[in-house]
This record gives sequence, C-alpha cells and structure tokens, in this order.
Amino acid sequence: MTTTPKAAYQEKRNAFDPRYLGSLRRQIAACPYFTANTLNRDFVATRGFSVVFRREGRARVDAAFPFFKTYLDAAIAADCTAFYLNPLSLGRGSRVDPHIDRSLQSYYARVDPPLVVTVLYVEVPVGMVGGELVLSNGRRRLATIAPTANTLVSFGGHLTHSIHRVDTEGQRLSLVCEQYALTDSELVGIPEFAIESRARRVDR
Repeated sequence: MTTTPKAAYQEKRNAFDPRYLGSLRRQIAACPYFTANTLNRDFVATRGFSVVFRREGRARVDAAFPFFKTYLDAAIAADCTAFYLNPLSLGRGSRVDPHIDRSLQSYYARVDPPLVVTVLYVEVPVGMVGGELVLSNGRRRLATIAPTANTLVSFGGHLTHSIHRVDTEGQRLSLVCEQYALTDSELVGIPEFAIESRARRVDR
C-alpha cells in the first residue's frame, strides 16, 4: 500500500475496479445477515455483521461470501493468522466512540489488539457532514481521515480510533478487517469460520 505523509496510517485511493465496488455494495445490502450490529456499545446506531475466521478457514469465507474475495486478496497480511471482518454502515446520527479493537476477545479473553486494521470505503454520501475516522495514540490525536469511496486505509491495531457522528442522509459503508498475529496456542479457541449477526449466529 502507498504510504501517506501521515505516518499513523497508509492509504491507497482507487483501490479496486469501480464495478467491483458497486457489486460489493449491492451484495452487502442484499445479505440476510446485514442488520443492526452485534458490536459493542461504542458502535452507536450502526448496521452490519461479522465474520470470524482463521487463515485455514479462508476458503470457507470465500465460498460463503464470494463478494469479499477480491478485497481479502488485497487486504490480508501474510503474517496474520486470525481475522475479524465486518461491513459497517453508518447513517444520520450514527457514530463510533473511541476504542481499541479486540473483537476476538469473546473467543480468547487475553487477546492483544490486532496487528493491523484495514478499511475499505465502499460507499460515502456526496457532501457528507461528519463520518471522519479519528486515530489517536493515547491522548495524542494522530490523524483525522475524511472517507473517500474506493479508498483502502490501513492503521496499526494498537491505535485508539473513532468515527465522528454522521449528520447527513445516506449510507457511509465500509468493510473492516481486524488482522491478528496469534500463536498456535492462542488460536485454539478461535473458530475456523463463524458468522455473527443479529439475524442469527452461525458456526459452520
């Protein structure tokens, strides 16, 4: 990925063929798992679902969600072994409060933050007010990133991050992948492949 002047993150614009981006948006919207989020209370009035998998479960992810494959091919880091993937939709009034990702904590309580978090902006309303991604290290703000459709952003998983309240109509849709570098012993409790959704939770 291309390094930007902001050392806190990396950014790649025009990351995918626009036809893929349009297809991805439609497939996510049509997915039966896509509903009010199962994520914690930091995610206010957001929608989405989550896919948990280990590296050896990748083929099962591709089979269940073929529309994620192109993104995952580009996003997944070679030295990571476990992943938490989620489409994340914010509309008017939605926000995400400051937090550090540890979404695999329900499977392994002592999990460290991910090595890297990779975000693809799938859809961004024209003239959106709010919705910026804020990266901080402790109390020090490192970057405020205004999302742009078809941009891939990657940042260190140890960073505190949040999303400003969205104050316009339309959908701010991103695809987020937390990538963890876990040892064999740490992977024991992580599912090879699981889906988390308020529609239903399924382990396959």
